Order: sequence, then C-alpha cells, then structure tokens
Amino acid sequence: MTRKSPLDDPANAAHAWARYRQIMKWLLAATTLTVALAMGLLFAYNGMISVHFYIAVALGISLTMLLGGALMGLVFLSNGTGHDESVDNQMPAKDEFWSPKED
Repeated sequence: MTRKSPLDDPANAAHAWARYRQIMKWLLAATTLTVALAMGLLFAYNGMISVHFYIAVALGISLTMLLGGALMGLVFLSNGTGHDESVDNQMPAKDEFWSPKED
C-alpha cells in the first residue's frame, strides 16, 4: 500500500504551489534580464544583423531557461514537501533481479 503524500493535504499543497509560483516569478525576472543583456551585447558587437536572428536568440534563451527552471522547480516542490518519500518504489534485491531463472 502506498503512503499518503503530503501534497494530498490542501494546506500543504497550497503552500508548495505558492512557493513554486514565487520561484517561477524570480526565474522570469532573471530570464528577462538575461535576454535583455544578451540582446544588448549582440547588438553592440554585431549591429543589426537580422530581426529573425534576434528573435531566435531571445526565444532560445527564454525557452531554455524557463523550461529548465520549471522542471527544477517541480523537483524542488516534490522533494521539499516530502512527496518523494511517499512513493513506494521497492525493487527486487540485486541478486533476485540478476540471477538466472530456474525452471
């Protein structure tokens, strides 16, 4: 039988998701600052190359940072609330798993 997750409690879940949203707000601010800095440096060193180049760079930086941050935030949420400990992940022992099967 699986153990009850702390995220099943509405108060714990509300606190955890509020913390996750706060992390994402900080990440969005850092992403915006990074994209602005990258666009400024690219323009300073290269001038106006093509608008498509700048769009691609901005989207690449933004999506990479936001996706990576969102996934890491979910890991922090899962671990910080104790949700990971509630998962029943019992694997057979190494000897049981790798031993040849006898008929």
